[in-house]
Amino acid sequence: MKVLIIEDNQDIAASIFDYLEVLGYTVDAAGDGVTGLHLAATKDYDVIVLDLGLPGIDGITLCRRLRADAQRLIPVLMLTARDSIENKLEGFKSGADDYMAKPFSLKELAARIKVLSERICRIPNPQLTVGDLSLDVNAHEVCRAGKHITLNPTQFRILMFLMQNAHRVIGREEIEYAIWKDDPPDSDALRTHLSNLRQIIDKPFDQPLLHTVRGFGYKFTDKHAED
Repeated sequence: MKVLIIEDNQDIAASIFDYLEVLGYTVDAAGDGVTGLHLAATKDYDVIVLDLGLPGIDGITLCRRLRADAQRLIPVLMLTARDSIENKLEGFKSGADDYMAKPFSLKELAARIKVLSERICRIPNPQLTVGDLSLDVNAHEVCRAGKHITLNPTQFRILMFLMQNAHRVIGREEIEYAIWKDDPPDSDALRTHLSNLRQIIDKPFDQPLLHTVRGFGYKFTDKHAED
C-alpha cells in the first residue's frame, strides 16, 4: 500500500512515517500544502493522511482542489487539533473521507488507513443508471443529464450502493455497514455525506433522486417518493 502524509509537524509526520513503514507500507511525506497537492495530483496513492493546518495551502483548500481540479478519488483521512462538529463537517464537505483529532493512536490511524484503502471494490455490473444519472464503476465517473459530476470516494461509494439498490427503502444501518463495515465513524457522518451528495446530484437538477423516507431510511429512485 502506498500512503502520502501531508503534515507540517515534523515529529508527528516522522512518527506516522516510521509506524507505517514498519507495517510494510510505501510512504511519501510533504511538510506543506503546495508540495502535498503536487504529489497527490501527480502520483498514485492508496490513501492520503492530510493535516488541516498547513503552510502554503491549508488542508481544507488542498482537499477541495484535489477533488475539483485534479478530480482524484484517493481516500483522504484528515488530521486536526480541532474536534468540533463544525470542523468535521467542513472537512467532509471539502472531500475528506475520515477524520481524526490530535492526539491520536497510531494503531487506530493505521487501522483506518487500511479500511479506507479497501473500500472501493468491483461489482458485476460496472454501468449503473437511474433516471438521467449514470455511474461507471470501473472509470469512477458519474454523469447526470450529460453533465460530469465530481464526487469524493465516500460519496461515490454511497451513490454506488444506493444505485445498486435503487427503488427500495434502505435503512441507515444498512448503508453504514455497506460503506464502513463494522467500523462506522461518528453518527453525523452518513447524514453529512448524504446532505452533500444531495447538493451535488439533485439540487442543480429539476427532479430529485435521493429521497428520505421518514422513520425508515432512504430511497434512490426517479419515481415519485414521499420526503
